[in-house]
Amino acid sequence: MIRLLRPLTRAVTYTRWLHLLVGGLVVLAAATVHGVEDATARDWVVITLLPVPLTAAVALVPAMRRAEGLQARLMLFPGAHAREAHSVEKGSEGADGAVGEGPGISVAPSASWRDRGRTAVWLVVRLELGWGLGVASVQLIGYALALLGTTSEAPDDDGLFLPRPGQGAWNALLVPLPLAVLGVLVVAAGGLAAAAARSLLGPSPTERLAALEERTEQLLERNRIARELHDSIGHALTVAVVQAGAARAAADADFTDRALEAIEETGRDALEDLERVLRVLREDAGPARRRPTLAAADRLLESARTGGAEVDAEVSGPVDELPGPVSREGYRMLQEALTNVLRHAGPVPVRVRVAVSGGALTLDVRNALPRQAAPTGRGGSGLRGIRERAVLLGGRASTGPEDGEWRVHAELPLR
Repeated sequence: MIRLLRPLTRAVTYTRWLHLLVGGLVVLAAATVHGVEDATARDWVVITLLPVPLTAAVALVPAMRRAEGLQARLMLFPGAHAREAHSVEKGSEGADGAVGEGPGISVAPSASWRDRGRTAVWLVVRLELGWGLGVASVQLIGYALALLGTTSEAPDDDGLFLPRPGQGAWNALLVPLPLAVLGVLVVAAGGLAAAAARSLLGPSPTERLAALEERTEQLLERNRIARELHDSIGHALTVAVVQAGAARAAADADFTDRALEAIEETGRDALEDLERVLRVLREDAGPARRRPTLAAADRLLESARTGGAEVDAEVSGPVDELPGPVSREGYRMLQEALTNVLRHAGPVPVRVRVAVSGGALTLDVRNALPRQAAPTGRGGSGLRGIRERAVLLGGRASTGPEDGEWRVHAELPLR
C-alpha cells in the first residue's frame, strides 16, 4: 500500500500535473471561443481538435523546441540538471523522480524539418493529454465534492458526467474513491508525458554526434594535459631526487650548491608548466605561458648533466625554425627520454642526436643499460606517451633495448 502511495509524495508528480494542465488550457480557450452551452459529443470532438493545426504550425518556429525543452526539464524532470543547457545524456530516473545524468531533453532550437515535426507531435500530445487530464481532474474532484454534498442535501445537476448515488450520509465513505482514481491518472499521465518528452524532445542524431565529438575532444585534452604533467613534474622530481642523493653522497659544499641550484631551476620550470596547465583547466582568460620548445633543449641537456649523466649531444639543422607543434612535442619527448635515463639507469653515458633534415625531425637518445637492468618490453606510461605524441603528429617512435643500449628513436614530419 505504501509503495502504491509513494508516487503521490513526490514533488515531480505535481509539477508534471501542472505542466500538462497548462497545455490543456489551449483547448479550454478554444472551447470558450466555440461555445460549450448545449454542446453535443460532436461539438466536443471539434473543440478538442480545433487547436491542433495552429499548435502544429507554432512548432515550425525553431525557438519553440528550445522553449518546450526548457519547460520539460523544469517541470517533467526537476532537479539540478534542469538548468544545464548542454546536458543531453539520458539518465535514469531516481526515487524522487529526478534524473541522474540528465533527462535526455535537448534545449537546442530546431535545426531540421525532422526536429520541427517531432516538436509538433510533442505539442499536440501535451495539448490533448493535458486537456484529457484537466477534464478528468475537474470531474473527479467535483464528484468527490458532490458526494460530500449529498450527505445532507439532494444532488443537483452540476455538469458532472458520472452518476451519483442518492442522498445519504454513507456517501462520505465513497469520497476517497474518485480521489484515488485521480491520483492514478495523474501519475500515469505524468509518466506518459515524460516518456513522450524523451522520445520527441530528445537530441537528434546530429546533436548526439556533436555531443560525442565534444566528449571525445574533452578526453583527448585531458589525456594531453596528463602527459604534460607527467613529463614536466616527473622530470622535475626525478632531477631533484637524483641531485639530492648525489649531493648527500658527495658531501662536498660546492657540489651541493650546484645541486641545489639545479633543483631550484628545474622546480621553477615545473611550476611554470603547472601554472600553464592550471590556467587551461580553469579556462583562465589571462595569457598563458608558452610551452617550451626544442630551442630550449640545452636546458634539458644541462639538467641531465647536473644529474650525473655524461651527455654527448649533437644538434643539427634549423631547430629554431621548426613548426610550433613539432618543436613543443619534440621537447617533451626529449625530456621524457632523459628523465628515464636518470630515473632507471642513473649516471651513465648518454648520446643525444637531434637533427632536422629531409622534411623531418629526428630524435635519437641512447644510453648504456646498467648491469642489473633487464629488458622492460614496451615500458611505462612515459614511453607510451612518446609513441602517442609521435603518432598524433603523423610520425613514429620506438623505444626499447638495442645492441646493449636503451634507445629512444622518433621521427616527426615537419608538415
